[in-house]
Amino acid sequence: MKVLLVDDHTLFREGLALLLTNVADAVEVLHAGSLAQAAAALARGPDLVLLDLALPGVSGLDGLFDLRRLTEDVPVVVLSGNDDPATMRACIDAGAMGYIPKTAGSQQMRAALRQVLAGEVVLPPSAEAGAPAPQTDSGRLLGLTPRQLDVLRCLVQGKTNKVIARDLGIHADTVKSHVTAVLLALGVKNRTEAVYAVRNLSLR
Repeated sequence: MKVLLVDDHTLFREGLALLLTNVADAVEVLHAGSLAQAAAALARGPDLVLLDLALPGVSGLDGLFDLRRLTEDVPVVVLSGNDDPATMRACIDAGAMGYIPKTAGSQQMRAALRQVLAGEVVLPPSAEAGAPAPQTDSGRLLGLTPRQLDVLRCLVQGKTNKVIARDLGIHADTVKSHVTAVLLALGVKNRTEAVYAVRNLSLR
């Protein structure tokens, strides 16, 4: 697996690269200190991007938006010193697969990175502060068709409707219909709430 680290602090990247190689075997770490370097590094085919929001010359979520425009295929997880719950939710709504606070201790960081490398969504509990807390149990998931479950898995991985359609071999309009059915079944309004609703449930 190739993981692209996008952060302007070399020391942080080096420490994170060491953590990555300690939590999983056969991880190749690519480095980028700016959004321009990240764009160039995408040509090397990373399987995952870990992105710092506070890059030089980048404001707010612009870096995430730009990366998602450059590649819809590669999941992006945000690493940030910003612990504002609204920002965390906004990142998920913008298509991030997860959010890891830089304030996390080494044990928490290792656990979060293991989740990320396993293809799971990572969200700190504080992300739900001030947000609706949908109550979803596995019984609701049982009401979804196998294809709808496939779409839900893709949704919580930060995939766009276009990518979901291509990966599942179905029409984009069909994806929209499935997404609507999934949100209705979960009792949520958008992708962010869907991620919160199912993150503690097994989708395997």
